Amino acid sequence: QVQLVESGGGLGQPGGSLRLSCAASGSISRINTMGWYRQAPGKQRELVAVIRSDSTMDFADFVKGRFTISRNNANNTVYLQMDSLKPEDTAVYYCYANVRPIGSFLSRSYWGQGTQVTVSS
Repeated sequence: QVQLVESGGGLGQPGGSLRLSCAASGSISRINTMGWYRQAPGKQRELVAVIRSDSTMDFADFVKGRFTISRNNANNTVYLQMDSLKPEDTAVYYCYANVRPIGSFLSRSYWGQGTQVTVSS
């Protein structure tokens, strides 16, 4: 089994910064893609940013230039640095990882439990 544990959410001010972390643990043979999605009330879950094992990245247009993503392969952790926060960034942020478990030839997707980010003055 694979677990994703997020940390770092909370209240941020408009124009301010927050940093999210997500650590993957368990029966992990290989982690392919890691990243972040978010879901605001009444909206569908949407991609924020992902980073692949070759370090290539994708970002949603609404966070380009404001958010950065990084990962530490030594400890299976992905980070989301959120700068220039806007009230519309308020959402539950979910960590995502595409993982090949030990003993399996197939990879599958795993999700964290979500962490609330609220941007308000």
